[in-house]
Amino acid sequence: MRQLIVIGSGPAGYTAAIYAARANLSPLVIASSVEAGGELMNTTEVENFPGFPEAVMGPDLMTKMQEQAERFGAEIRYDDVTALELDGPVKRVTLGSGTVEEAEAVIFATGSAYRKLGVDGEERLAGRGVSWCATCDGFFFRDRVIAVAGGGDSAMEEATFLTKFASKVYVIHRRGELRASKIMQARAEANEKIEFVWNSEIAEILGGDAVTGVVVRSTIDGSTRELPLDGLFVAIGNDPRTHLVHDQLQLTSEGTVQVEGRSSRTSIPGVFAAGDVIDPTYRQAITAAGSGAAAALDAEHYLAALDDAGEPAPDTDQIQGLAEAAAI
Repeated sequence: MRQLIVIGSGPAGYTAAIYAARANLSPLVIASSVEAGGELMNTTEVENFPGFPEAVMGPDLMTKMQEQAERFGAEIRYDDVTALELDGPVKRVTLGSGTVEEAEAVIFATGSAYRKLGVDGEERLAGRGVSWCATCDGFFFRDRVIAVAGGGDSAMEEATFLTKFASKVYVIHRRGELRASKIMQARAEANEKIEFVWNSEIAEILGGDAVTGVVVRSTIDGSTRELPLDGLFVAIGNDPRTHLVHDQLQLTSEGTVQVEGRSSRTSIPGVFAAGDVIDPTYRQAITAAGSGAAAALDAEHYLAALDDAGEPAPDTDQIQGLAEAAAI
């Protein structure tokens, strides 16, 4: 049985693996068979991650994190978790290959997924003018004409932020009124760079190697028109990837995994969570990395408490008692 399994391979998962490996916990990282590296694998230049004054490509940053984790002894497994058994002293992780891995502790760092429009051109132009993060990519659209799709607080916040760079920002919303709070609406409506496109939805994103515009369809009469753009920011929400733990871990009202205060401890002893899966607010690579470090430290302390009992091979009841004590 292993000491620690890390589920997820974004900034939180790999940072947790780095810290855990340096603590001689020999973590196994389940990195996914198709989405290893997380959302940054779909990002071009990352300019706001400390230590890279000349920027770094998203995939390159994740590769460096992986290599750093492996350097200290982490094992990376390109497979998908299909089921979890967490409520007990021995955590069981079932993989798509059929393998069942067991560990004394688990760090759950599966991240979140931005909601997508599901229209033609969205996947093809991701990172080439289509973005889901204004604070990540807004700088690249200085003096450009861009649009934000959405009508909630996050959309208004992104649109207002993007006016620092863009010459014009369209807000495309499928209704005739916003869902955003009054103060966020007022702030956006008062900004002379923002123009609202009401009762409209994006039917297609245009462009070859980069975004050149969108096809806007009226939600009232179905008519369409082309709107020339240099970029599109999709701000229709995001969903934490918690489907594996819905019936096991306590979740918050926002759907994220609930943790104790500023720790990474979840509702089950020996299970820790980190990154976007616990963070509905910031969702940045650097905050996820910091969260991953905290989770590894919490897991290390938990495992040390088990070891301090001095029993090399305690039975299930003993492990359960120690696990509960370590979680206090």
